[in-house]
Amino acid sequence: MNIFGITSIMIFFSSIGFGLFLYSSNRESNLNKSWFVVSIFVALWGLALYGVTSTDNESVALNWQYLLDISALMIPVTYFSFVCNLIKVNFNFLRRTILYFGAVLAIFTVTPYFKIGVMNKYGFHWINPGPYYIIFPIFFATVTFLSLALLIKAYIKTNDLLFKAQIRNTLLAGVIGFGGGITNFFPQVINIYPFGNYFVLLYVFFMSYGVIKYKLLSRKIISAQLLSGAIVLVFLFNLLQPDSIVNWAIKLLLFILILVFSILLVRGVYKEVEQREKIQKLADDLQKANQGQASLMHFMNHQVKGRLGNIKNIFAELLTDDYGTMPDDSKPLLEKGLDEADIGVNYVQNILKGASAENGTLPYDMKPMDLKSTVTEVFEKQKDKAEAKGLKIDLDVSDGDYSMTGDSLELGEAVRNLIDNSINYTIEGSIKLHLFNNGNFLRLEIKDTGVGLSPEDKAKLFKSGGRGEESIKINTNSTGYGLVFVKGVVEAHKGKVWAESEGRGKGSAFIVELPK
Repeated sequence: MNIFGITSIMIFFSSIGFGLFLYSSNRESNLNKSWFVVSIFVALWGLALYGVTSTDNESVALNWQYLLDISALMIPVTYFSFVCNLIKVNFNFLRRTILYFGAVLAIFTVTPYFKIGVMNKYGFHWINPGPYYIIFPIFFATVTFLSLALLIKAYIKTNDLLFKAQIRNTLLAGVIGFGGGITNFFPQVINIYPFGNYFVLLYVFFMSYGVIKYKLLSRKIISAQLLSGAIVLVFLFNLLQPDSIVNWAIKLLLFILILVFSILLVRGVYKEVEQREKIQKLADDLQKANQGQASLMHFMNHQVKGRLGNIKNIFAELLTDDYGTMPDDSKPLLEKGLDEADIGVNYVQNILKGASAENGTLPYDMKPMDLKSTVTEVFEKQKDKAEAKGLKIDLDVSDGDYSMTGDSLELGEAVRNLIDNSINYTIEGSIKLHLFNNGNFLRLEIKDTGVGLSPEDKAKLFKSGGRGEESIKINTNSTGYGLVFVKGVVEAHKGKVWAESEGRGKGSAFIVELPK
């Protein structure tokens, strides 16, 4: 068996095998169906080429040549249909025209006008062309160039990166495969050996895995398939050379090892690209979700917060004498309305600031500050609220230097949130604040005798909308964004914050550590 015959039979098995595999993976896909049809004619072409070049009988070679010519004519015809399905264009009239013309040429191939017979050339049988044989390569080249031109046009027009990758690699495969196939016309036209048969085999390898399954996102797949295919071919050619039984057995073992290695290589690269696709999809979905959240926050900031602010101002104005004196029995209702509007504004504000701190869009004015002064100021403002609830609240500040770089306004708001959190969830008892300098960092501990936290509660804290199981029962105005804001601000200052508790009913401790 000569090398030409070996590559031809390999084209047959690989093409029909990959074609069946891909078709069976999705029988409803028109793209898979059209590629399967292409695979059938490529396989028949490879089988017929093997028959022509491997037999010593001229009559048998001629019969194989009939099948070879018909299948070779139908390859560009079916490939054009495949390209139309890939780039999603109809061109039904053009498809039918090419098909009808190909069918007429197929009938023409059995006449002496197309071929006189076969002859011995390059050590095997080859076609002896007739006077009008030239129509065949012209038709083959015209339909092939038309298919490639459609791919190029679609590549230029689309902005879809995935689609561009699919077209680019389909185009590359077409150039390699048809470029190799066209060399089979060389002996009839310019008397050059048809060396391109080997390129057709490589084309089948990566075209089948790459185009139909849409795994064309990375050049790694093509490179791995080309490399693997080339290595396997080399060892297969070596295996098929005449040799002693011992040497042939060694070659067979090496071929099997290389084949397994090549399969594992392609599968590994395939899985890597598949994982990258999934990661990219997750990133795209996350980006869309973030855009949706940003749109919602924009709406809340400009519409909901604005409307609540207007309502608050209306109630405030009605409680003045600017619009006349309100009846005494209406004042409690107006004051209630003002309080509720104020709660609503704060509610929305907490959500907006928490979300901004979480996604890193909250602006900070970082400059030298004194954490002791900030904590003390916030403590004094919150002290009355705690005592009004009957709670004892104390602040213990150890001696030391509390200077640092940060945004005193946002850090003060974070401390206020933590104190407010302890006040809201402590029914009775006390709240103790301890601020000290540990040498490497500044630490603030806020401990209370409140409802405490279960392990499940702690897992929900510092996350968007995260609230403990008992929180809604005790604090109906809880948004779950207060601690999100605290975490965002603290982390923006390169610090950390966490909660500790021995369990429900045993109080809680919130600890903040900030670098000096």
